Amino acid sequence: CWEVRKHNSSEWCHFIRSTPDCRLDGGFLDYLGGVFCVFPPRLLPLAVTLYALWLLYLFIILGVTAEKFFCPNLSAISTNLKLSHNVAAFSLTSPLHGVTFLAFGNGAPDVFSAVVAFSNPRTAGLAIGAIFGAGVFVTTAVAGGIALLKPFTAASRPFLRDVIFYMLAVFLTFLVLYWGRIRLGEALGYLGLYVFYVLTVVLCTCLHRRQRGDGPAPPGAWEPEMPTDEEEPEPSSANSQDYGEEYRPLLPSREPSLRILASALSPLDCRSWRRKPWYWRLFKAFKVPVELLLLLTVPVVDPDKDDLNWKRPLNCLHVLTSPLLCVLTLKSGAYGLYQIQGIFPVWGLVTLVASALALIIFITTSNEEPPKYHCVFAFLGFLASAMWINAAATELVNILRTLGVIFQLSNTVLGLTLLAWGNSIGDTFSDLTMARQGYPRMAFSACFGGIIFNILVGVGLGCLLQMTSSQPLVKLEPDSPLVWVLAGALGLSLVFSLVTVPAQCFQLGKAYGLCLISYYLLFLCVALLTEFRVIHFSTP
Repeated sequence: CWEVRKHNSSEWCHFIRSTPDCRLDGGFLDYLGGVFCVFPPRLLPLAVTLYALWLLYLFIILGVTAEKFFCPNLSAISTNLKLSHNVAAFSLTSPLHGVTFLAFGNGAPDVFSAVVAFSNPRTAGLAIGAIFGAGVFVTTAVAGGIALLKPFTAASRPFLRDVIFYMLAVFLTFLVLYWGRIRLGEALGYLGLYVFYVLTVVLCTCLHRRQRGDGPAPPGAWEPEMPTDEEEPEPSSANSQDYGEEYRPLLPSREPSLRILASALSPLDCRSWRRKPWYWRLFKAFKVPVELLLLLTVPVVDPDKDDLNWKRPLNCLHVLTSPLLCVLTLKSGAYGLYQIQGIFPVWGLVTLVASALALIIFITTSNEEPPKYHCVFAFLGFLASAMWINAAATELVNILRTLGVIFQLSNTVLGLTLLAWGNSIGDTFSDLTMARQGYPRMAFSACFGGIIFNILVGVGLGCLLQMTSSQPLVKLEPDSPLVWVLAGALGLSLVFSLVTVPAQCFQLGKAYGLCLISYYLLFLCVALLTEFRVIHFSTP
């Protein structure tokens, strides 16, 4: 499909329509057809600009969905699965909760992007580039930034454990790239290695605490207060317990359902809006349409609230909108538009059944008290937010492939730059914020711990879902020599940290941070020079 730019501009549309390699699998928009058939050749820069803006907005959709909807529902599910005692005992550093549910929530955009990219051999390079590129970026640029901001002493055993496991994952990925395919055994090996890593984390934590002779730390004893939203909590008359016993009303106020629905669907807080700077307001204005759509389609259960975030009219609406979202986004709406017996569409049947169920729930519940089965909404919200992330990731992969065709760039270089930076930007800001607030050890551990989940589950699950009984393997053919530069750079950076950090007695200062950031800039230069064929490497 890259050869489209070598033809005359009058032949671009015909070439795109007639070449099988130019077909984008999944997604709601035909980006290649749009840029080469809808826009005239002289307006190609305008099309690229619009695509770049849409790409940035897709990253915003991924971030908002994961932070405000996917992660809270995941936390509520862990509570309902009787894992809340781990959270209460170990707080944010709970080993089981941190390396499973918390890692899944933080790595959801990366994993979904990898699963979507692996679904097509032509875009598998995007997944490899993003996973390796994010690994190099986080372990060098982000970790170096933490050491520059706040010199500290790293936790020795967790650091060595995470680096060794990550090196094993990188070596396993290097092998499957060298073989050019991944079979069922290797895909299960990825997932098995992550299970072994989880068990190792739990066992090491328990042994360490037993050796110290003290019990679990009380929740929140030393962790920072990390706000998950930009908005500050405002006093609300609904939560009268915040004001003390003397200000609690004698009779509970009964709000009408329409007012509850309107307040629940409002993504803005007027009092907070007036106090915020202009750039925050601008960014919030871009997020408001996404947040409104998510509020309409994704329920959120909050175990920390007295009412568990029960909003009766909105939750009843979710009974209708969430299933509709799932059937209309699964396989880009192919299942939802399917005609039963050639007469009645699937989305129509879902609408009828869900409407009846929503009416029953509305009649049998009250605004003041959540029903006993309210935990089911956490699973519904988890599924709906996962479908949102999957749909956004599909569009993201398709638009990156389109940009690769326009600029004649390999999928690998797009993965290690745009996709890796976009998926890592949230973790970057959170880690640097933690370091700035005086918790560099926690931020540094997150750099190495979180990406283990991304590579093992992203590659393992992404390839496993593409295997069938007739073809129990996935071909992973590198689309450029840049893949080997990526693998070598990531392995070399891990070896550098494994040697230099213990040599400094785990005391990391500004010199270590400058070395890591310089290494990343050098890697980026070599990668780009390799992509543009200024530097030539012999491939295996």
